Amino acid sequence: PLSVQSFRHHPVRFRWLSRTYPSPMAQPPNASPYVATHFSIDVECVATGVGHNARSVAQIALVDQFERCLLNVFVKPPDGVTVHSYLTPLTGLSKELIDTHGVSLEEAVTQLRLTLPKHAVLVGQNIAKDVQWLGLTEFADFAGMVDLAGLWRVWNKQYNSWSVFGQDHLVTTLLGAEVASQHDAASDALKSVRLFNYYQWLKSPNGGGDDALETAKERLLQTPPQPSFAKKNPSFEGCCMGNRKTCTCGAPFFG
Repeated sequence: PLSVQSFRHHPVRFRWLSRTYPSPMAQPPNASPYVATHFSIDVECVATGVGHNARSVAQIALVDQFERCLLNVFVKPPDGVTVHSYLTPLTGLSKELIDTHGVSLEEAVTQLRLTLPKHAVLVGQNIAKDVQWLGLTEFADFAGMVDLAGLWRVWNKQYNSWSVFGQDHLVTTLLGAEVASQHDAASDALKSVRLFNYYQWLKSPNGGGDDALETAKERLLQTPPQPSFAKKNPSFEGCCMGNRKTCTCGAPFFG
């Protein structure tokens, strides 16, 4: 039978991100009544062609609200599919990692379903896309989703519309952490958990409530975001990165 341990092929170290708030949700449980209700799933993909839609799942990580990494599995590309780029600066992946530790997507998703409780509420940046990549079904595999892009959106009076922010901007501005040095599914899942826990803490009386939350959101709006990887690299190792304004492949955009 499959086991969680057999999929923990790569050490996960989260020391890079020190917590700056005493969130009760982020305290490791020390008794059985502590049952996680919120989890983050993150998927990293490799490029299997030059178009920005040519991607294949290569890493899946699951982290719970107590910051425990429950699953960190690498995934081999399907038989007959060639990897054009591991997109290493964006994914943390390499040929050596996938060749040494990779399992089939079917095996990986089976293990994920065994690990993910049915009552789980999934949190993440554009979490619906990760769910789509893995073929998971709401109300069957998990209970619901919280998209951090929507949770942290800010009404921009200048443009009379909502402003939404990427994960790197949220982490850098709100948590004061350097994000460029570590990008992989496990670390990005932890970032999502931290951002969700921080939101919950700010809304609590100890965190300052709605006024503190609005102050944090205003800081997001006033802090200039750094250019995304796709904006800085319209094409990486010959593969289009899918920036709408600088697309190099001409493939359609979905969503």
